[in-house]
Amino acid sequence: MTADDATTMSVDNPLARPSELPFRLPPFAGITLEHCREALLAGMAEHRREVAAMVADPAPPTFENTIVVLERAGALLDRAWAVFGNLSSSVATPRLREIEREIAPLAAAHDDALRLDPAVFARVDAVHAGRHEAGLDPEGLRLAERYHLDFVLAGARLDDAGRARLSELNQELSELSTTFGQNLQLATEAAAVHVADAPELAGLGEEEVAAAARAATDRGLDGYLLTLVLPTGQPVLSKLRNRELRRRVFEASAGRASSGAHDNGPVAERIARVRAERARLLGFGTHADLVLADQTAATTEAVDRMLGSMVPASVANAEAEAEILRAAAERDGVQLAAWDWAFYSERVRAERYAVDTTALRPWFELDRVLVDGVFHAAELLYGLRFTLRPDLAGYHPDVRVWEVTDADGAEVGLYLGDFFARDGKRGGAWMSSFVRQSALLGTTPVVVNNLNVSRAPEGRPTLLTLDEVNTLFHEFGHALHGLSSAVTYPRFSGTSVPRDFVEFPSQVNEMWALWPEVLGNYARHVETGEPLPGEVVEAIDAAQLWGEGFGTLEYLAATLLDQAWHRITPETEVGDPVEFERAALAAAGVASELVPPRYRTTYFQHVFAGGYSAGYYSYIWSEVLDADTVEWFKENGGLSRENGDVFRQRLLAVGGSIDPLDAFRAVRGRDADPDPLLRRRGLAG
Repeated sequence: MTADDATTMSVDNPLARPSELPFRLPPFAGITLEHCREALLAGMAEHRREVAAMVADPAPPTFENTIVVLERAGALLDRAWAVFGNLSSSVATPRLREIEREIAPLAAAHDDALRLDPAVFARVDAVHAGRHEAGLDPEGLRLAERYHLDFVLAGARLDDAGRARLSELNQELSELSTTFGQNLQLATEAAAVHVADAPELAGLGEEEVAAAARAATDRGLDGYLLTLVLPTGQPVLSKLRNRELRRRVFEASAGRASSGAHDNGPVAERIARVRAERARLLGFGTHADLVLADQTAATTEAVDRMLGSMVPASVANAEAEAEILRAAAERDGVQLAAWDWAFYSERVRAERYAVDTTALRPWFELDRVLVDGVFHAAELLYGLRFTLRPDLAGYHPDVRVWEVTDADGAEVGLYLGDFFARDGKRGGAWMSSFVRQSALLGTTPVVVNNLNVSRAPEGRPTLLTLDEVNTLFHEFGHALHGLSSAVTYPRFSGTSVPRDFVEFPSQVNEMWALWPEVLGNYARHVETGEPLPGEVVEAIDAAQLWGEGFGTLEYLAATLLDQAWHRITPETEVGDPVEFERAALAAAGVASELVPPRYRTTYFQHVFAGGYSAGYYSYIWSEVLDADTVEWFKENGGLSRENGDVFRQRLLAVGGSIDPLDAFRAVRGRDADPDPLLRRRGLAG
């Protein structure tokens, strides 16, 4: 069956029509993978018919009969992708992967059939040409401009031969990205470190040992299993006293998907090469140039200036930290290696600042952090309230659903939380949507946050690290972006903003994790209920700069690696991907045996199987805005409804409906000042 063959679908398919559940939450209990496959195929066929009917309209192209029609078209396909796309990230199975491999090239061909159709572009082009005389409101005017840019960057101005070649490249990229993601998921599961005896786990807390035992049992193994998270650095490396086990965990992490059946090296090299050819075809020097044409940074030169300005101080700071850690390791007769860094960094933190982050976990119980911390801050700032809806089911038993209302009781949407690691779930943490807000479509948002926290054994509380607390606040910032959306057109809903702006609201939301009114409300000892002692909070604040050298350098190494892969041309001789990576890091001045990139090539999912290709710089680009906005909150009284309402109404609510930097200026009153970021990361002179 192809997308063109699937002109109808069975009436009993739950995806055939909008859900009747509150807020159009998908009826997960009744949806099978075969329902998803059928709906995806039928949805593509239906979408093509809708667009063909628009093209056949004899009336002259207008905003209403062209752009608005395109915004409304594809409802079935959108419903199917919202479900299937989330399932593929959260509950992948062999059958799901089969469907994903089948659908990926069809979806790429479908997108090209729309974006490369000369008749469709002719109508969009005509509306764009007459947009200023059409009497459009500002959001409508921006929509006409965005559609035109989308089509141009997708290749709509190419000739027949160019369009045909572009379609071939897009289909290959779709298949390659699917392969990369599936390889990584399987390789990460296979790389989990099996431990036979409990004494080897010395340093881990009782609940962490129990979680490792449960992970082994779930795989049918005896002993213990240390599963891996997405970045190079694994949380257990800061705690394990057994140096040999630290080495095993580090090497398992850093070597993922680099050999054997799931080797992503050749896949990554081919992805970069195909992207380079596509960029050339579209008239750009490199894939990075193509990506930057639609970002707030605008040019690769602007990205280079920012990253280059940070490298020397970051390297110097990391080396200064390394000298301190070498001295600490030498006291144990150890020559510092990459797998020792986190362990001795925690020891130094505890000695210098009286902060043992591994001992803080009893104060960070998952549900208390979520309800009394994350939700509490959102209520204080924005008036949002969260009510658990046990009558509404998620796509997995781990998933819980909350109804979100405004201060006046008005409905806002649904928030889903899926916080635990499991087989079939990709690593990392993220936010996505099942339903996007749109006044045009009459829809309210349904969003989900995913984390990969190790689940505690049955009947015991799940405790978070301080990093995991920050991650939860961060991802919830994305959720707030989606929940706060108040736009007309779905193209602009929530997080539909440039990639180098999307991290800004989520990074801002991290500030509330340690804000006194919030921290004091959730940081209670899981057994005694005692608050986190004030002197510990002060020590955490004092230790903020410790580790920034490492953190900034590992991030810069990853983002410069991303840029290196996406600055190649079709003529570039890449050779061995491992050697290419080594040379790229050395050329950028960030090569370090002790501080490897946060993501190496073979498990750099963000850029080879996600939406961040040539855009991983976005985190620190957005952090400039974030750090300056934190200063704005502090200057204006901090955690208050007045401040929250300004931030929500002027920035979160508008999504992509206005220029994102204009939205920033509407809050801050000026362009961003980089000094707060430099101070935060210890890079100020």
